[in-house]
Amino acid sequence: MNSEGEERDGIARWSPLESEGWYAARGATSALRDVLVAAGLEKDFPYLRADLNAFGHGLIELGRVSPETAERLAELLKRALSCPQSADGVCSGPTNLREN
Repeated sequence: MNSEGEERDGIARWSPLESEGWYAARGATSALRDVLVAAGLEKDFPYLRADLNAFGHGLIELGRVSPETAERLAELLKRALSCPQSADGVCSGPTNLREN
């Protein structure tokens, strides 16, 4: 592409670094990674990564996990859904994600 973004020689050139989808996927992956680390699950999601499909839409690849990891994740989600929230929407329950 030339400086105006036009094709040169009939070849389209595209970079994921110029895509909103890439930055959205990367940001969401980082946020999820941070929560998984806080929950002690960082080693249980080895395939976690940001990706783009052929249309430039951002995707998060979670990959395969063990049954134990899936059960732990289900328990964390269940706890999050049942957490009593204050008026400002903040969970008033325990803050230690590793608690059982």
